[in-house]
Amino acid sequence: MAESDARYGLTARIIHWLTAILVLAMVPAGLTMIRISSGPLQNQLFDFHRSVGVVLMVLTVIRLGYRLTHKPAPLPAEMPLWQQYAAKSTHAFLYGFLLVNPFIGWVATSAYGAQISVFGLFTMPAIVEKNRELSEQLFTVHETLGLLFTAAVLMHIGAALYHGIVRRDGVLSRMI
Repeated sequence: MAESDARYGLTARIIHWLTAILVLAMVPAGLTMIRISSGPLQNQLFDFHRSVGVVLMVLTVIRLGYRLTHKPAPLPAEMPLWQQYAAKSTHAFLYGFLLVNPFIGWVATSAYGAQISVFGLFTMPAIVEKNRELSEQLFTVHETLGLLFTAAVLMHIGAALYHGIVRRDGVLSRMI
């Protein structure tokens, strides 16, 4: 197979790496913001985390639209079926998470009574009435999914590095 046939297109690669940068900034901000004392830094981290969440949700819709119209680069034929299944399952979870969990965060924030100002450019509308009990439940779900997402991202990075450094089978180079 020709190298150009085995790679993702430029648009897919740009969206992937933009998503990766945003995730690698948002996750630590989210983990930090819930563990520090109230104050200006915590407020800034909440604003950043929420803003990036909205951007990631929109970027994921764009990415899925692109993926529906552009076939992904094929996995190597010699890759074991279980690895192909694991790769496809992990990607499905990552896409699903990047749509669902920001939405849960939006609902939870609305239920809490807080606003989501997206980088100070505009404010997302509240989508439910203020309800602190619902907010607490949804934030628990949001955090739990966030931890699962973090594990999946680490697994995704580990698998990419394994294929790029150990196997050298072209899987990593498809996205670089």
